[in-house]
Amino acid sequence: MKSDIVKKGLEKAPHRSLFKALGLTEEEISRPLIGVVNSKNDIVPGHINLDKIAEAVKTGINMAGGTPIEFHTIGVCDGIAMNHIGMKYSLGSRELIADSVEIMATAHAFDALVFITNCDKIIPGMLMAAARLNLPSIFISGGPMLAGTANGRKLSLTQVFEGVGAAAAGRMSAEELAYLEEHACPSCGSCAGMFTANSMNCLTEALGMGLPGNGTVPAVFSERIRLAKKAGMKIMELLEKDIRPLDIMTSDAFVNAIHLDMAIGCSTNSVLHLLAIASECGVKIDLNLFNEISSVTPNLCRLSPAGPHHMEDLYRAGGVQALYNEINKKGLVKPGCITVTGKTVGENIASQPVLDHEVIRSVDDPYSTSGGLAMLFGNVASEGAVVKRSAVAEEMMQHEGPARVFNSEEEAVQAILANLINSGDVIVIRYEGPRGGPGMREMLTPTSAIAGMGLDKEVALITDGRFSGATRGASIGHVSPEAAAGGIIALVEEGDMIRIDIPALRLELLVDDTILAERRTRWQEPDANIKTGYMKRYAQMVQSASTGAIFKK
Repeated sequence: MKSDIVKKGLEKAPHRSLFKALGLTEEEISRPLIGVVNSKNDIVPGHINLDKIAEAVKTGINMAGGTPIEFHTIGVCDGIAMNHIGMKYSLGSRELIADSVEIMATAHAFDALVFITNCDKIIPGMLMAAARLNLPSIFISGGPMLAGTANGRKLSLTQVFEGVGAAAAGRMSAEELAYLEEHACPSCGSCAGMFTANSMNCLTEALGMGLPGNGTVPAVFSERIRLAKKAGMKIMELLEKDIRPLDIMTSDAFVNAIHLDMAIGCSTNSVLHLLAIASECGVKIDLNLFNEISSVTPNLCRLSPAGPHHMEDLYRAGGVQALYNEINKKGLVKPGCITVTGKTVGENIASQPVLDHEVIRSVDDPYSTSGGLAMLFGNVASEGAVVKRSAVAEEMMQHEGPARVFNSEEEAVQAILANLINSGDVIVIRYEGPRGGPGMREMLTPTSAIAGMGLDKEVALITDGRFSGATRGASIGHVSPEAAAGGIIALVEEGDMIRIDIPALRLELLVDDTILAERRTRWQEPDANIKTGYMKRYAQMVQSASTGAIFKK
C-alpha cells in the first residue's frame, strides 16, 4: 500500500505517533488510508449537505475495511459570485482545487480517494486532481436541488435572474420578483436545471468516475445517502482491483461523455472543463471533435433553461444510464469502457431503459438530429467559440446585426438595463477572457436581463468570457483568441456588422481585412484589471479558452 511509506518500519514511529494523536488505533492505522476529499462549506447551497454525505461515505469505507480520513477544499458559489469582482475568481478556483488535492494526497500518502463534490469548478478541479494523482478514486456528488414552483409551474434560479430584466423593463412587478426570489430554490443541492454543476455531475457519471445516479439523485432524497455509502464501499473494491482514474478516463470514455453532453444539452462550460480534464489525462480532444460528435448525436433532452424539465424529472426518467441506453440504439456508445462500478458502460446500461419519453425523447423523435452545443469558427473566433444551440430560439439561429461594443460586463449590463439595446443588435462584451478578465467571468446577468426584457429572440451576445449553464438565447462565449491576447474581438467597433450562422458553425465580423490591419496598428493591450495576488499570477499562467483555460505547461 502507498500509505506504508508513512506508517511501516522503525523510522516511522514518529509518524505512527501522530496518527495515534488523531485517535486512530493500531487496527485503523494498519488498514488502507482512504482520503475523503470534501468540498463542504456553509456558503454554497450545493455543499451545505456534504457533511452528511461525508459521514455516509466514511461509514461505507469502514464497513468495507478501510480507514477514512477527511480533508477539505475550497468552493465558490457562482450564483453569489455573479456580476461582481468575485466572479473573476471562480474559474481560477478550479486550478487551486486540483493543486490543493494533489498536495494533501501526496503529502499524506493516501492509498485511495473518495471525492465529495457539487457545483461548478469543484467537480472539474477534483477530476483534474484524480487524473494527476492516478490513485484509485470515486466521486459522489451532493445531488441536485429540487425545482421550485410558482403559479403551478416549476422554476429555478434562471427565472429569478431573468426576473431582474423583466422588472427593469416594467414587465414584472417588484412583488412578483420577490415571490420568485422566495420560491425558486426550495432545497439544498446544485441548482435545479441543466446548469454547469449538474452538467458536470452527469458527465462525471458518464466518464465512469461516479456510480449510476451520481448526477441525478436529488440532494434531499435518502437514496443519495445510500449512494454515498455505496461509494465508500466501492472505493475499497477499486483499491483491491487496482482500477485507477487513467484506466477509466480514456479517449473512448471522453468520446462517450461528449455524446452524452450533446444528447442531454449540457452547459457550454462543459466544453471548457472536459478539455481541461482530458489534458490532465493525457487525452487529446479539441473543439472540432465536439462538432464531429454533435453532428451525429441527437438532442434528446431540453432541461431548464432550454426547456420545461428539471433534474428531478431526468432522475425519474432514468438519468444518465437511461440516456446512454437510448443513444446506444444508434450505436453511439463505446460499451467496453470500464467504470467505478467495476463493470463496463455496456454492462451498466443494459437494464436501464428510458422511463419517460417526454423527458428523454426517443432517438427516433429527437428535438434535433444534432447535439445541444455547437462550436463556431470564423475570423472573429479563429480558435473557436461555443453556443448552447438547444437553448437558442429558432429565429436567432441565423442572425446579422450591428455590433454594440462594451469593454466589461458592467458596461453592458448598464446599457441593457437602461434600455439602450435595440432589436437586431449584437452585443459584444470583451476583455473578459481567461487572461483579460482575468478569470473569464460567467455573465448570467446580461443574458438574463436580455431574456427577461423579451429580447432573447431579437438580440445576440458574443464574448470572450463565458456563460452560466442557466443562460439561454443566442449567447456565444469562449471567443478565442480573446481580446487581451489581441484577438479580432478586440478590433470590433460600434456598428460593425456581425454575422452568426449556427447551423453553418460560423461567426464572422463583416469588416475588410485591410481595415482590421489598420485598427491593429492602433490597438494596445490594456492594463491588468487585478494587479496583486492569485489572479495576477493566474493571468500570467492561463492559456486560451480553446485549451480549456488550462495553465501553461
